[in-house]
Amino acid sequence: MSGIIIGIHGLGNKPSEQILEMWWRDSILEGLVEIGKPQKSLNFKMAYWADYLYTAPMDSGIMDKKNPLYLTEPYVPRTKKAEIKKPNEFRRKVIHYLENQMEKRFLNEDFTINYSSINDFIIRYFFNDLEKYYNSGCTGQTGNNCRARDAICSHLAGILKKHRRKKIMLIAHSMGSIIAYEVLTKFVPDVSIDTLVTAGSPLGLPVIKSRIAAEQEKDSDSKKALKTPENILSGWYNLADLKDKIAMDCSLSDDFEENARHIGVTDVIVNNSYEYMGRGNSHKVYGYLRTPELAEIIDGFLRKMRYNPLNWIAGLSAKFKSLADSAIIRRLKGEICPKEE
Repeated sequence: MSGIIIGIHGLGNKPSEQILEMWWRDSILEGLVEIGKPQKSLNFKMAYWADYLYTAPMDSGIMDKKNPLYLTEPYVPRTKKAEIKKPNEFRRKVIHYLENQMEKRFLNEDFTINYSSINDFIIRYFFNDLEKYYNSGCTGQTGNNCRARDAICSHLAGILKKHRRKKIMLIAHSMGSIIAYEVLTKFVPDVSIDTLVTAGSPLGLPVIKSRIAAEQEKDSDSKKALKTPENILSGWYNLADLKDKIAMDCSLSDDFEENARHIGVTDVIVNNSYEYMGRGNSHKVYGYLRTPELAEIIDGFLRKMRYNPLNWIAGLSAKFKSLADSAIIRRLKGEICPKEE
């Protein structure tokens, strides 16, 4: 069985699909080189959805910073090798405390939300695309007369279905993790996902969990616990930088229960070292994609392709079939069995 890595991007407008796919791939390959596991190529596909919400992509060729299509943070190779740093324990404790306080104040046990006006402000201010995702039609270059949420989910679902006979690693960044969770639980519960990686994910925030639970209740008329999607087979890794404001709740393992296969969330604290023109951004996807921790996870996934016994047996079978076919052809030509005298 062959494998593929599928990426789904996060908030805001993006460069064109071709450029974004290339930059994601370059970031991943850069991380693999840094851990000493270089790859000549990578079977990678971008699940691009910015064109459902934006009329034109961002353009690295635009120099006018006032132009709305000016690209402020492009992919750039890292200038020095990354180091795996121990998380700042004081910062971790403070964030954990804030998580608990936020959960107590804003989220009830039945996942209903308190102070809805404050949460509406949070969505509008920090997650403007999330509001568009749930409530608006398609306003981008892909077409009109469609509901953005349905179109975006159907797009990702279609890509996953197309590659369902392969081992799939799905990497979801930022709001892409919300889309990925919805698609895996509602749109393609029958498509197996070997590994899910979420990076810079807001899935643990009370306002997001409440929205997910409300959608589940609407679909099934009953409250459900938030769980790891049943179609995840090997692992769900959640990467977060403690300085990433979008991933303020950096621990999803206490928010999402294990699935029936006993697969739950493994939280991984990383150092997102993305920097451009002297300014860092701990939420930027390129920084997450080349972290040593994610590179090790990706290498483990790729090793399954290289050393899968079924792949070896299938290859050996194909080789024997090829030899047998060749022998039959040669026999028909009289090259193996001599002609009778």
